[in-house]
Amino acid sequence: MFMAAVSCGHNKYSWEADLQYRLGVDFCRTREEVKKYITKYIPDVTDAQIDAWTASGKLESMQIDGKTMYFRNAAPNLFRIDKECKAIKGGENTGLSGEYVVDAENLPEILATADRDGQATIAAPKRMRVKYTLVVDADAVPDGKTVRCWLPYPRADVDRQKDVKFIRATAKAASDHLFFTETTDSELIKFAPENYSHSTLYMEIPAVKGQPVTFTEEFEFTSYGEYFRNLEDRVQPYDKTTALYKTYTAEREKHIIFTPRLKEIADSLTAGIDNPYLQAKAIFTWIDGNFPWASAREYSTLDNIPEYVLANGHGDCGQVTLTFLTMCRYKGIPGHFQSGFMMHPGAWNMHDWAELYFQGVGWVPVDQSFGRPPYATPEYLKAYPEADYFFLGGIDSYRMVVNQDFGMDLFPAKTYPRSETVDFQRGEVEWEGGNVYFPQWSYDMEITYL
Repeated sequence: MFMAAVSCGHNKYSWEADLQYRLGVDFCRTREEVKKYITKYIPDVTDAQIDAWTASGKLESMQIDGKTMYFRNAAPNLFRIDKECKAIKGGENTGLSGEYVVDAENLPEILATADRDGQATIAAPKRMRVKYTLVVDADAVPDGKTVRCWLPYPRADVDRQKDVKFIRATAKAASDHLFFTETTDSELIKFAPENYSHSTLYMEIPAVKGQPVTFTEEFEFTSYGEYFRNLEDRVQPYDKTTALYKTYTAEREKHIIFTPRLKEIADSLTAGIDNPYLQAKAIFTWIDGNFPWASAREYSTLDNIPEYVLANGHGDCGQVTLTFLTMCRYKGIPGHFQSGFMMHPGAWNMHDWAELYFQGVGWVPVDQSFGRPPYATPEYLKAYPEADYFFLGGIDSYRMVVNQDFGMDLFPAKTYPRSETVDFQRGEVEWEGGNVYFPQWSYDMEITYL
């Protein structure tokens, strides 16, 4: 039981006990379960092959309580990471995924109106109404104890995200145990001030024995696409004396650290290149071509995400974004983390990307995970040549920006370490006895395109 491992009111909180619990949640697959999945695609798989994949890290494993346990998605990841295994399973995955189908039509909308010489033009607006729900399992929090909940809320300080409108929010623990508001004036709801890096809507309510606790928020906003043309020619030398430059080229604890391996790779990739945009392009291209997407273990269990990516040869959106940002900041290109959700019809999900600052231009979006789009065929590029590197200076219209940085404070302050100590997307829950970790609650989002 998580709360017993961390704190149960009487026991002092221990991050080490918390971390061991989190690792146990992530590394929960036995060798037999992993082998069973693999045999669906490789019926004659041998123990020697599994041993080799385990030793190489392609089947991610860890010693948990003296046993070799595998990451919960280790087996599916094998068919994303290993080229031969990917080819074997490839026939099952034909066609573009949903977000790429949407973007293949959205990018031309944005490119048609993007300014050629001036500042970027936000374009192709998409207005959305969102109902976001977080449900805490019955008895995850003891009867009568206050459940504290932080939900993601769209930022109002991002140029390409406009007209944010709060509609309502509710917290319910039983049919006769509910509060409801349609205004932002209620003391029951707290919105994070704009100067907080994580945009949240906070509520709390006492738990009721045997009943789940449900938090719901509804809002609308308009998301715009954005694209900056001709960046190679527009960037100017940096003024390295400014606070902006110093802040956003600096190292950050844990996940933006200029390690020897990272510096060596970044220097090699940018050798002989002086233009900041072209330096970023070299890094962007290398990461896109060498680090396939794979399901990620929880960020809170990792000490240095870019080093993890380099060592394991794969990464999800946030992991490759932090790798890209760290290399850029080391090379003197200011950058910061940005995240929230991709809101593509039929393909919404949590998502992370970045912004880089180019002198003479300003902050521009970069989506390392979307990379060079798979739909950018020769035929498509003949019609839309800028699509190839669109996401190095552009972003589609289907986003909800929640975070302007990573690992910062929540509002109001959270007592215990977050379930997601780096990013903030799904939400966070705690009570006086400890954090309520992901297995004890679920979330969902309903999007109406207006």
